Amino acid sequence: MQMPGYGQFSDSVNHYINFSGTGNLNRTNTGTTYLLNNVLKFQINKEKISLNSMASHVYGQNPTSKSNDDYYAILNLDFLKGVQKLYYWGLTGFEKSFSLKVDSRFQAGAGVGYIFLNKDRSNLELSDGFLYETSNLSVPDMHGRTSYQAARNSLRLKYRFIIKDIFRIEGTNFFQPSLSDGKDYILKLNTNVSVNLY
Repeated sequence: MQMPGYGQFSDSVNHYINFSGTGNLNRTNTGTTYLLNNVLKFQINKEKISLNSMASHVYGQNPTSKSNDDYYAILNLDFLKGVQKLYYWGLTGFEKSFSLKVDSRFQAGAGVGYIFLNKDRSNLELSDGFLYETSNLSVPDMHGRTSYQAARNSLRLKYRFIIKDIFRIEGTNFFQPSLSDGKDYILKLNTNVSVNLY
């Protein structure tokens, strides 16, 4: 008697950790300018749930003053993303930025996403949802406020394309307009292009 066997998703947890530290130092006869960027990422993937986290710090100084001292941390949870095209997400994030004059910004929200393409060499996702944001600013905004709360729509486009094992294009881009003020929006564009040299 033979009994057929069927494969299934492994219920083991897959962990991923990544640290990236980069910097730029320019020394001239007028002084030294530098910019340091440190990023730590941690990820846990299971069949129905994935958890992504990222923390970064950017520090910069020119001969006369500090130019950057920026902190950013985000925690993202995806539910059902590994088993179907339509999935659900939740997000929370914190930002403190000397260069943008943000003393603190906290965001939390949830929404849905759709995977249009998910193959070894290509991925295309679009997600949308709502966020609550509270911010404290070092300098008043155009309305004279140094603190405010806002409800935002959060539209995200995420993609990755690998062409002939030579070119890699990947990015995550956000457009987050306020629901009450069309002039208040956050636009974050992050696209990386890599070339594999043999």
